[in-house]
Amino acid sequence: MLYRVEGIVIRSMDYGEGNKIITLCTEGNGKIGVLVRGAKKVKSRHAAITQPFTLGEFAFYRPNHGLGTLNSGEIIESHFSLREDLFLAAYASYACELLDRTLQDEEVGSFWYTQLKACLESLASKKDPEVVIALYEMKILQAAGYGPVISNCVSCGRTADTYKISPRLGGSLCPSCGHHDPAAQKVSAGTYKLLHYFERMDMRRLGNVEVKDETKAELKRIMRDFMDIQLGLKLKSRSFLDQLDKYEI
Repeated sequence: MLYRVEGIVIRSMDYGEGNKIITLCTEGNGKIGVLVRGAKKVKSRHAAITQPFTLGEFAFYRPNHGLGTLNSGEIIESHFSLREDLFLAAYASYACELLDRTLQDEEVGSFWYTQLKACLESLASKKDPEVVIALYEMKILQAAGYGPVISNCVSCGRTADTYKISPRLGGSLCPSCGHHDPAAQKVSAGTYKLLHYFERMDMRRLGNVEVKDETKAELKRIMRDFMDIQLGLKLKSRSFLDQLDKYEI
């Protein structure tokens, strides 16, 4: 059967002497693997469309629910700027691997696709990558069913003037419920405000936000704790990103 889909290349790997297998995140067909014959050859007409982060239209033959074979492809947005910048490539790779490891094969949902698309567009438009990724992590947690409860107490449901954040329990704890998690963390007003906005914000609505370095550091720590405790994924791209962060000026 011939399929025609719009998708984003979230993974590209060599297969055999001259071929590649790409993994696409699509809006209506979930995550799909497609074999691209001859993609490694210098004069291949399909080489460009197999590059990571590429948004394109793909036509492929696919028997039942197995691996598809590319028939034709057209690039909508190459995102070349993400691949030529080492730091942006690291952030984009993390975004793609995070979705790839979280989204199950054949799981359909436009939310996954739209959030990744908006994340890559935000990175390409030079929005603060640390803020972009923190919001994207929040959206991934929500899509996976582990979205943090920030605006009210995750234990009793009440609102309060101050909260601690408990990644283990999945959100905010009011002063009356703080004893439920002695490891719950105090955060600055700026960090809590961002978490509060991120809980409700769509990636497509993110503007250019200026955030203090200390607030970004605290935000990163809190979101990493949520990701580690709730999803427990070991990602190569995150390890590489952390290494690069040590040398960023």
